Amino acid sequence: MLKVFIADDSSIILDRLVSSISDIEGIEIVGSAQNGYDATVLISRSRPDVAILDIRMPGINGIDLLQYIKKYNLSRTVIMLTNYPFPQYQKKCMAEGADYFFDKSTEFDKAISVLKQMNMETSDILMNCEP
Repeated sequence: MLKVFIADDSSIILDRLVSSISDIEGIEIVGSAQNGYDATVLISRSRPDVAILDIRMPGINGIDLLQYIKKYNLSRTVIMLTNYPFPQYQKKCMAEGADYFFDKSTEFDKAISVLKQMNMETSDILMNCEP
C-alpha cells in the first residue's frame, strides 16, 4: 500500500486531490493539512511514502516543509504541486530534494500519473518478493 500525504491551503485543490487519489487501488491517503504547521506534525507521525506539497501555505511554506521532510527523512518522495511554477522556485525545490515539480493549472494530472506509476512499481516489487 502506497501511503500519501497532501498539504495544500486550497480546500478545492485538496478535495480534488483526495478525490482523484482515493479512486486508485493500492494507494492510501494517510493525512492532509491546509497549513505548514499541521503538515509538519502530521507528516512526522504518518511518515508517508509520498508527500504532495503546495509552495504557498500559511505558517510554514512548502519549501520549508520540503527541507524539514528531507532533513528528517520523513518521506521518500516529494511532489511539489504549485500555482507558482516559476523557474527560481523549481530550481530551489529540486535543489532541496523534491522529486517532482508540477504546475497545478497545467500539470495537475501529471502528479496523479506519478502516483499511479509509483503504485504499479510498488505492486510489482511486492509480487516479485512473494515465494
